Amino acid sequence: MPIRPYGVLKGRPVDRRLGTNGSPHYQVLVVDHDTDYRIAVNVLSQVAPHEVTYVADEKFQHPITAGLAALPPGLKLLPSGPGGLALDYIRGNLFQPADMVPLPVDGNGGDNLDARLDAHIQRAMSVESAMVYAFGQRWGPEDKKDQYFGFKPGNGIHDIHMNQANDASHAQEDGVWQDGGLLIEFPDEQRWVAIFLKFQSQGWHSDDTTGHAIAGGSPVEPSPGATDGMVRIVAALANPPADDVGRETVTILNVSPDLVNLAGWSLVDRLDNRQPLGGTLQPGGVLTVPLAGVVQLGNKGGTLSLVDATGLKVDGVSYTAAQAREGWTIVF
Repeated sequence: MPIRPYGVLKGRPVDRRLGTNGSPHYQVLVVDHDTDYRIAVNVLSQVAPHEVTYVADEKFQHPITAGLAALPPGLKLLPSGPGGLALDYIRGNLFQPADMVPLPVDGNGGDNLDARLDAHIQRAMSVESAMVYAFGQRWGPEDKKDQYFGFKPGNGIHDIHMNQANDASHAQEDGVWQDGGLLIEFPDEQRWVAIFLKFQSQGWHSDDTTGHAIAGGSPVEPSPGATDGMVRIVAALANPPADDVGRETVTILNVSPDLVNLAGWSLVDRLDNRQPLGGTLQPGGVLTVPLAGVVQLGNKGGTLSLVDATGLKVDGVSYTAAQAREGWTIVF
């Protein structure tokens, strides 16, 4: 069954422990106003290949950050569904899959996942206003001391990684809108850092209901017969001029050398509303799609995905309220 309970922990990082061979997790001690928590981050996969893939966006922009900043410190349970604060690596358009790289536990010159995580957490510990947001599965409170930091009761959050499209041995943990991750807010700099982790044994496509892995292409280049990345969302008019209300548009580009039949394809917004597409797109061809009122591009930020006739995601983008300027087209 999907992981439960799923939520986000917001607090100040005050200590950390590097992972070891006996405990391949990077541990962070986080406090809110009156409670201690431990964040446990996997730095090694139990399933080969063992290197965990990783992406860190040091200038993260996404509509989710506005809602997170408004949360009080502490652990908040989240419903697993679109339109809220829950993470989904596939449907939430948090990053481009090709940006992920595998990092070993023992890299040359200390260039490993522990070191990468530690650099960001140490920076957050040194800035008094910085806040950490950890998404995953809660545990505790336990009637014993925490084994790493000694506070009691033991309490925290783990599964700080993708939690869908698992291999068969972990398929029981699959679910949509329940992915883990670490976000760090630096309010004085008006900057967010986002860290997302995925095991190499996990897929890049999952069933919209179960979260189980389904066949699909590579995050880097489409495999034969796959549509991943063949067509890109390159622009959107999310906030039309006041005298032209309702003229929202989305522009897509066929980057492949092949003719693409758009029959059965759809545009999907943050709330999973869908607008069907049709026709064909020539190699290098561009199509500007007027939205018909079903798919909504909110002025306060949003996401937009392109899915093919089989329901697999081809491309996805996100934008913030600051990008949705009246009359301006957002370029992705």
